[in-house]
Amino acid sequence: MKILIIQTAFIGDVILATSVPEKLKRFFPQAQIDFLVRKGNESLLENNPVIHHILVWNKRESKLRNLLSLIGRVRKRKYDLVINLHRFASSGLITTFSGARQTIGFEKNPLSFFFKKKFPHIIGSKEQAGIHEVERNLSLVAHLTDASFQLPKLYPSKTDEQAIEKFCAEEFITISPASVWFTKQYPASGWIAFINSTKAVKIFLLGASTDASLCNLIQSSCASKSVENLAGKLSLLQSAALMNRAVMNYVNDSAPLHMCSAMNAPVTAVFCSTIPEFGFGPLSDNSMVIEIDEQLYCRSCGLHGKRNCPEGHFRCAAIDSINLLQRLA
Repeated sequence: MKILIIQTAFIGDVILATSVPEKLKRFFPQAQIDFLVRKGNESLLENNPVIHHILVWNKRESKLRNLLSLIGRVRKRKYDLVINLHRFASSGLITTFSGARQTIGFEKNPLSFFFKKKFPHIIGSKEQAGIHEVERNLSLVAHLTDASFQLPKLYPSKTDEQAIEKFCAEEFITISPASVWFTKQYPASGWIAFINSTKAVKIFLLGASTDASLCNLIQSSCASKSVENLAGKLSLLQSAALMNRAVMNYVNDSAPLHMCSAMNAPVTAVFCSTIPEFGFGPLSDNSMVIEIDEQLYCRSCGLHGKRNCPEGHFRCAAIDSINLLQRLA
């Protein structure tokens, strides 16, 4: 059987989606499982033993032309089953015109009426917590497998492990201070206060090259000389390998949180404008969520976070970093 899994959203979405091929491989060990991602996310799936082939869609350049070309490539691979975890029309087109005998996806996809099977994707709320995104993804294949849970998983290579070995001579923590969305990002001042109060021997700041300036600001503003900025210096899988060796990893509601889940690495996740009840909280055995105690009328202001605080005060980020985070370092 030839299976294609589609998730062309962001890094965290792809990480959480890895639970699906893990589950399918357990039940269909002879299946050929391919995975379709947006350009830039393909490195997450390197070394993954359950994934046969990675298809990449360049959404930034000639988006429509590349989409049509991609549909042609998908059709040529003659899949028996296409599982679409993405909830937008572009992936719906790929699924609809894939030529697969079976197509599965979420009802929220605008083209789901063309799918052979479709399932609800229900987000929780502060009043009623929903299931985790991993469980929502797995619900698409429960009728083919079973209802058991399956953790997402990343596979750093031996080369990745060797690349981070030099940072592991002493105990350390990591902080991933950035987020694509402003209202998901705990303020730099909070991280600085935490670093200045923690007794951690060594602190590594992690992120992409675009996060380097934020990490430089934090590093230069700290009294501690044990802070090292690694933003943009490690690959995604190297960062995952380093997180797996940390005493604790401090993250926002962002991709590094899901990297920790996929590595079962210790993690403390700070939630500002978003809430864990949406279903994107940590899955690691050693994990904790930090959020403001005050019941704010405006929280949450959206599922994915926003570029700016709609109310102009960003009170959801007024979390006491010293008292709450220091206990865990």
